[in-house]
Amino acid sequence: MQSIITGKAYVLGDNIDTDQIIPAQYLTYNPSIPAEYKMFGKYALVGVPNSQAGLPKGHVPFHDSSDEYISPYKIIIGGKNFGCGSSREHAPIALAAAGITAVIAEFYARIFYRNSINGGYLIPFESKQRLIDQICTGDELTIDLPAKLLMNKTTGDRWDLHDLGEVAPIIESGGIFAYAKKVGMLPG
Repeated sequence: MQSIITGKAYVLGDNIDTDQIIPAQYLTYNPSIPAEYKMFGKYALVGVPNSQAGLPKGHVPFHDSSDEYISPYKIIIGGKNFGCGSSREHAPIALAAAGITAVIAEFYARIFYRNSINGGYLIPFESKQRLIDQICTGDELTIDLPAKLLMNKTTGDRWDLHDLGEVAPIIESGGIFAYAKKVGMLPG
């Protein structure tokens, strides 16, 4: 796990559900096949309607014309209840396939949070403040994991993040199975 994560922010609203993250019609792809894994990145966040408050101000698309599979954004800033809805494990896979390294939200739906950690797909941080009103899509952010700090290089603002706590070793190992092997719970 990197100790410093840097990248552009993509800001979403409250209650972004798993159907918005990856709509059901794209669940026919198999993430264990590399060519099909890329398709999860291509269709990540296509379920967030332009008319909804979930999209950033100005309806900034998640993908640009430079790459249809990988987004130019690396960090998602979400509001309350990020990843609610169905329990599909494909939601964090889609974000990771699109190049997202971390999501920072006020709080998560439990299953999305655990799927993110258990699969080693992305790091789900919780913020101590409501960031969706303070960060803009396109702002350049840095997350300092050891310091539990988010810095906005565009504005100079800084915020404390909640500690990852007991899930940190699982994230550092790359997911629950890698962690279980590392600590001797599964044969290596």
